[in-house]
Amino acid sequence: MAKSLLLISRQAPWSGPGAREALDIVLAGGAFDLPIGLLFLDDGVFQLLVGQEARAVQQKDLSANLQALPLFGVEDLFVCADSARDRGVATDALALDAMTVLDATQIAALIDRYDQVITL
Repeated sequence: MAKSLLLISRQAPWSGPGAREALDIVLAGGAFDLPIGLLFLDDGVFQLLVGQEARAVQQKDLSANLQALPLFGVEDLFVCADSARDRGVATDALALDAMTVLDATQIAALIDRYDQVITL
């Protein structure tokens, strides 16, 4: 049986390669039917904003990768309620509809459910 993996994405989409690398890992894991989840935490919640102008900061747009997650079988998508609130991100208007919003206690339980955890 394959071990499950939770990837915690903590970087804003424009702060460097971490956000793109996190999505690439999750998409690859999904393509190989790895039990995988993705948690957007801290500045990672900025990846979920609609209408980002990636070219304005000379970055690649991540929205296509985000929209591809369900196509690759990645359906366990989570966002930290505290991170979103602290950054003024409304959790009811995210780029992905099928997000589960979690508080700190729920995130601790989520991390315990997975065999491996990677933070980028």
